[in-house]
Amino acid sequence: MRRTVFVLLPLAVAALAGCSSPSPAPGAVVSEGPLDDSPASAAPSEAPAAAPAPLDACALLPQQEAEALAGTPLDPAVPGNPSEPSCSYTGPVEGPTAQVEIYASAGAKKFYEVDVDLQHTFTDVPGIGDEAHEEENAIFFRKGTTWVAIRLVLLNDPLENVPRIEEAARAVAGRL
Repeated sequence: MRRTVFVLLPLAVAALAGCSSPSPAPGAVVSEGPLDDSPASAAPSEAPAAAPAPLDACALLPQQEAEALAGTPLDPAVPGNPSEPSCSYTGPVEGPTAQVEIYASAGAKKFYEVDVDLQHTFTDVPGIGDEAHEEENAIFFRKGTTWVAIRLVLLNDPLENVPRIEEAARAVAGRL
């Protein structure tokens, strides 16, 4: 059994109802006049400054440098949400346990602020961006208005990681 469906367009309904004013053509844009009070001949204002391109956190800390930081081979990068740039590298399933994370956004600043509120112990590190603060297995720094956090997960003495974390942060700051 075949069923036929009839669709009536609002334009057809208006025509059948005997509207006295002409109907616009389907798909036509109808305007009742300018939306603002500016004269039509006014020159357009300067275009707003283009927003900076979003950062690529994985490019800021490439895999080879993440592996140097961890001191072990890592699986390929896993980028995070582009609106809050981040990147993670993890050790292979067969080990050893290792992970490197980088955050390059307002989330990095929030991460730092939460750790400050939790009263973590920080050491200021000169020469990395405009300000840099290091805690056990993590460093937070700001260059201009961009905040970056680099976190390392390893099953070793965290003091062994300090020079490598600072070296990674200097390299990333140089790319901003």
